[in-house]
Amino acid sequence: MEDKHSKPHAIMVPLPRQGHVIPFTHLAMKLASNGFTITFVNTQIIHHQITKSESNGSEGQEDIFAAARKSGLDIRYRTVSDGFPLAFNRSQNLDQYLEGLLHVFPAHVDELVGNLVQSDPSISCLIADTFHTWPATIANKYNLVHISFWTETAFVLCIYYHMDLLRKNGHFGSHDNREDMIDYIPGVQAIEPKDLVSHLQATNTSTAAHRILYKAFQQVTNANFILCNTVQELESQSLLALQEKQPTYAIGPVFPNKATKSVVVATNLISEFDCTEWLNAKPPGSVLYISFGSYAQVTKNVVEEIAHGLLLSRVSFIWVLRPDTISHGELETSILPIGFEDEIKDRGLIVPWCSQIEVLSNPAIGGFLTHCGWNSILESMWCGVPMLCFPILTDQTTNRKLVVDDWGIGLNLCDRIKPITRMEVAEKINRLMSGTLGDGLQKEIKKMRQKLEDGLAVNGSSQKNLCQFISDVKAKIQT
Repeated sequence: MEDKHSKPHAIMVPLPRQGHVIPFTHLAMKLASNGFTITFVNTQIIHHQITKSESNGSEGQEDIFAAARKSGLDIRYRTVSDGFPLAFNRSQNLDQYLEGLLHVFPAHVDELVGNLVQSDPSISCLIADTFHTWPATIANKYNLVHISFWTETAFVLCIYYHMDLLRKNGHFGSHDNREDMIDYIPGVQAIEPKDLVSHLQATNTSTAAHRILYKAFQQVTNANFILCNTVQELESQSLLALQEKQPTYAIGPVFPNKATKSVVVATNLISEFDCTEWLNAKPPGSVLYISFGSYAQVTKNVVEEIAHGLLLSRVSFIWVLRPDTISHGELETSILPIGFEDEIKDRGLIVPWCSQIEVLSNPAIGGFLTHCGWNSILESMWCGVPMLCFPILTDQTTNRKLVVDDWGIGLNLCDRIKPITRMEVAEKINRLMSGTLGDGLQKEIKKMRQKLEDGLAVNGSSQKNLCQFISDVKAKIQT
């Protein structure tokens, strides 16, 4: 019994999305390095995609965790069904898939957790993504400490946490939502409705995605602890508001301190292209990096206008353009302007996927055209790269507000009300990459980088919060 108290054993279950698997994997390594035993659980489809993407000779996630065990970290690995066969296309049947996550997936997790607890009494904690709909129920059933891991900003967590206030005040949940400023959410400075997360701007609030949100945030209010992938000094107001509600710990940024490929942790669902040689031939700060993330989709028109804007800007670039980047169709060369690839020649590189933090940390990168996912923003700040913001969905619209309006480390690519145009793309790219404006953004992003560094330092807030969290978990297990 003493071992159970002195060495917490946590089952970890990320949301089956690239942007959630990455911080969960790094958190698993961090906690294992601090004395936890970890049983890491991926869905079978995520396991399959990671294994397939690493089939070029790299190790898969299971092998990496096995290697970690050899180095003294106690990490086990399991998979669970999400209720669908591997061949089922989850992105093309999104509504059906979300209904499955809501009604079928919890039973599979319940069965797995029950079997794990029965076979290993040392298991004491459940660390689950905040967006899951079942953690509190399953944690209570098996007498586990419930730890909710929030992989986005504390600012966005505060907004979701108070959906009831938005509904009560008429800013969410009706067909004629109020459009005036929102200034009543604890921990959130005044925000315009257009900057709310996309789910809270929708007029139809009965979708499967919304029902998942409602159930998930009923569950999180019952969590024993909340971990946030952010830094106390970066979002102090939001974190203080959350800490008044529940024990909340800012322990971010949760990724390896050194942005190098020597930290080999398999998290990619797509095979990486090595851009190093191409980048090393470019002058410092001369290359724009473009990525819309792992699952965000854009229209054909957006791709065409960005392509024309790149031609007009004359800037060198790396563009991550996945086969499924285009909504409702396969990416074909024909969607790019005629002669585009001939025109860019050595000036541009189009790849299906790459190691983002490795690319951003290369001295040749001078700017990042991003969808504003939180992982991307953290990595961009860590590498000191200013951003050109083109949010698409979920938390990205709110993250854009933080990057551009609050922190001053990026520009808006375009007015979201008007269609994107090639002339505006070219102008904004040149502004981002130019000396004068670029210098101002660089100055501000260096301040942000310093906050991240300070948080992760030996006596930094994130390190202190992590130690306090571990101490509090051990105390909770004993009670």
